[in-house]
Amino acid sequence: MIEVGPYWDAVRAPVAVGDRALELLGSVSGAVIADYSLMYWLVHPQDADHWPRLPGVQVLNAGSAETTYVGVPPVSHTAGPRLHWRLPVGPDTYFTNAELLYEALARAIVAEEVTAR
Repeated sequence: MIEVGPYWDAVRAPVAVGDRALELLGSVSGAVIADYSLMYWLVHPQDADHWPRLPGVQVLNAGSAETTYVGVPPVSHTAGPRLHWRLPVGPDTYFTNAELLYEALARAIVAEEVTAR
C-alpha cells in the first residue's frame, strides 16, 4: 500500500466502466492498476480535484480529510484477478492525462447505462 499524493493521485472506477474507458483511451492511457472489480489510473497531483462528479468514480488524493492508500503491485505482476498492472507502468505509461481520462470515463458510463437498459 502506498499513500496517495504528493507524487500522484489515483482515479478509481469499477472494472466494467474501466474496461470501456481503457478501450476509449487506447495508447494515451497511462499505467492502470487492477484489483478484482476495480481499476485505478495514476494522474498528476490535483489534476482531477475539480472534476464534476461521475457515478461510481472516485478521485483519491492527498487533499481529502483522511490519508488514502492504494495497493501498488510489483512491476512483474501483470495478471489478475488479484492486484496487478492491467497496463504496466513504464517510462511512457505512467500518468494519464486527467482531462482525457474524465472524457473517457464519462463516455464509458453512458455506454454502460445504455447497455443496462
